[in-house]
Amino acid sequence: MNLILEPWPWYISGPLIALTMAILILMGKRFGMSSNLRTLCAIGGAGKLAGFFKFDWKAQRWNLLVALGVLIGGFIAQNFLSPNDAVAISENTITKLNTLGFKDGGQAYMPQALFENKVFSNPKNLVLLILGGFLVGFGARYAGGCTSGHAISGLSNLQLPSLIAVIGFFVGGLIMTHLIFPILF
Repeated sequence: MNLILEPWPWYISGPLIALTMAILILMGKRFGMSSNLRTLCAIGGAGKLAGFFKFDWKAQRWNLLVALGVLIGGFIAQNFLSPNDAVAISENTITKLNTLGFKDGGQAYMPQALFENKVFSNPKNLVLLILGGFLVGFGARYAGGCTSGHAISGLSNLQLPSLIAVIGFFVGGLIMTHLIFPILF
């Protein structure tokens, strides 16, 4: 197996995630990407406008390195470690995507119908993007963290609120995928 040009199997990537979490737990750190947005806002002076952003952001600088690593790792994976953009999904899923208007189902990770620049010229899409961004931001704040924070860090720490949040994320994702998304598209 060529690990560079194939997706890493669970028995390599899973233990690497577990090792990362063990190191963070031993260091007394919690992982989550939404906290990076809070830190960036605090650095930018948002603490003058809202008390939520008034905190010692310098203590969270390490987490910004995690975010930078995610960006660099994603760039390297996309441009140097991925043999093609095809997604291994079932023919049934591709057929369903085609009926919803996504003609590139199974050909790329990001459908052009949602991620091309033309999306920004459609008022309906702009409203959906803004509303979706607001709901994700509100949900991450209301849940006390984002999906990565709860699913990886919170569950690693055996936190019941994280388990409840992750169950909510999955239920919400299923409702969106099977009920709301087909109505919108």
